[in-house]
Amino acid sequence: MTATNPRISSFREQILNAAKNQTPLSIEGGGTKAWYGNPNQLTKLDTRSYSGILEYQPEELVITACAGTPLKEIEAALKEKNQVLAFEPPHFGEHATFGGAIAAGLAGPGRISVGNFRDFVLGARILDGKGQDLFFGGKVMKNVAGYDVSRLLPGSMGTLSLLLEASVKVLPKPAATTTLRCQVSQEKALRILNEWAGQPLPLSASCWIGNQDSDGELTIRLSGAVAAVKAAIPLMSSLVNTYEITPEEAAIFWNDVREQKLSAFTSLTGNQTLYRLALPAACGPLVFPNSNKDEVLEWHGQQRWVKAPGDEATFTAIKKIVSSHGGHVTRFKQGSDVDPSLQRFTLLSEQAHSTALETVQARLRSAFDPAGVFATKRLP
Repeated sequence: MTATNPRISSFREQILNAAKNQTPLSIEGGGTKAWYGNPNQLTKLDTRSYSGILEYQPEELVITACAGTPLKEIEAALKEKNQVLAFEPPHFGEHATFGGAIAAGLAGPGRISVGNFRDFVLGARILDGKGQDLFFGGKVMKNVAGYDVSRLLPGSMGTLSLLLEASVKVLPKPAATTTLRCQVSQEKALRILNEWAGQPLPLSASCWIGNQDSDGELTIRLSGAVAAVKAAIPLMSSLVNTYEITPEEAAIFWNDVREQKLSAFTSLTGNQTLYRLALPAACGPLVFPNSNKDEVLEWHGQQRWVKAPGDEATFTAIKKIVSSHGGHVTRFKQGSDVDPSLQRFTLLSEQAHSTALETVQARLRSAFDPAGVFATKRLP
């Protein structure tokens, strides 16, 4: 299909010029996640001019929007129909866009119970590195023969193609939500969360904040049918002596977790880095060099946040420990004194189970972007 929209024509012109001049383009929407990933000073391709909700079918639980659409505009439309983006994508600023959220592929507290952003993308329209206007997927959940290209885009950081439009699945807002809190050690928090995750409980989010050497604050969210939430409260309270916090306090807390506004996230010193760890569900407490043992654990311990020096030796040591448990680590946020050019991610080649994916990744990039228009190296 040939694009007739003047904005899409303008995007294509930029892409073709970049290919001709061999000058990569760094795709950017609201710029609220510009700090995430490897930095670059390349020419920007601004998506904000291509904005708007194209189609919203509440009865089909699907919304389709342009990449430059403000994320808050989409969430406001869903709220009117009592629906939500269940994976709770973080905004990290007022101007976050739909396309930026997809490109970053990040998810909030609800990720542990509903899945990640990739699980919700039904279809996408893109411009590839040759300026071709391509459609993948659709607007309904179905089994599709062949490779589901649209699901490659979440987390691709704009290194595969320019996302123009996407259709994502939405869900009804849960009928009931309650947040419980208790004081418990990290080891016990991990153990009971893993036990509960294996039971038919309406556990929709968890967050443990504290120091490994003492009890910390465990907050858990129950969401679902009214009867299911009411039935789960006495079981959990009997095991870890929880108490219920007010809905208003709970809403602020989970929003602050999603947007990383808690002091545990914001108190980075100049030479520190906030490391994001992805670990298997059964992984117990881990001790890292030079860390003060203050940690934040989300997703029942599968996502952990650790502050430690940002130097290469510390990063290498943390990667070694995390990799030995089957996980990987990212230098998520850097202190002001940390060299911003340092590699941010665990490389595929550094993990035995993902080395073979390097070849797949290289072939995908070659197919989508043979001239390297999107080769910003923001994602290795």
